[in-house]
Amino acid sequence: MPQPDRDWYTFLRETTLGAFMVAAVLCVVCSVLVASAAVALKPMQDNNKLIFKQKNALMAAGLAKGDASPEQVKKVFDESIKRELIDISTGEFVSEGSVEFDIDDYDPALAAKDSKQNVDVEPPTALMGVQKREPYTFVYQIMKEGRPDGFILPIYGKGLWSTLQGFLALEADGQTVRGITYYDHKETPGLGGEVDNPAWKATWEGKKVYDEEGDVELGVVKGNATDEYSVDGLSGATITSRGVDNMIKYWLGPEGFGKFLEKHRVKSES
Repeated sequence: MPQPDRDWYTFLRETTLGAFMVAAVLCVVCSVLVASAAVALKPMQDNNKLIFKQKNALMAAGLAKGDASPEQVKKVFDESIKRELIDISTGEFVSEGSVEFDIDDYDPALAAKDSKQNVDVEPPTALMGVQKREPYTFVYQIMKEGRPDGFILPIYGKGLWSTLQGFLALEADGQTVRGITYYDHKETPGLGGEVDNPAWKATWEGKKVYDEEGDVELGVVKGNATDEYSVDGLSGATITSRGVDNMIKYWLGPEGFGKFLEKHRVKSES
């Protein structure tokens, strides 16, 4: 301990205890500064994440390009997209007051991890390593002149190294693919990472989803696609290709968005 005739400056500079006290104070100050910065920047970070997801949703539908500015994304999204929460099990829209939570605050990703909310993925192997999913999720209706002109559906599933998060856009008939994007994954660059390749994504456009019996026929095949339901597999990325195929079949099937599309797609008048 410092002696009465020694000042604190000398004590802090020349004693071990003093050095520890200085280090402790610096740690506390730095922690406070970092925490304050994180709190202050969180709204901006959350907004950037939202804009990024919205841009990818628009890109899947062919309504935006990769170099679109945040202002352009917001403008197109506000003018052309109607976000709706649906009950996946019934395919029905969920209105405020019909559920015990605020729809604007609902987070499907958190709900999928909450044992009090999530539901089993059936069959258990449908999404490979994903065993639970959210009960409700948001879909995005593409609006044109006040009428639905298509749908943007959130999809996810396991690849080789990661869970791929993306969007699949369909025409208003719920049968024809407009496009696909993946905005979050950790697949191998040049192999499974080719899900980001514009040339591969372009091969999805115009493909059909359901066969004459109403079963999901759209999928990724090994080798070259030969019909209107098939997309070429990713060369050298068998597991990632299988993961994409699995998630397409699950999310467009009866356990995913199948019931929603059946109820809300624009049926042919012929």
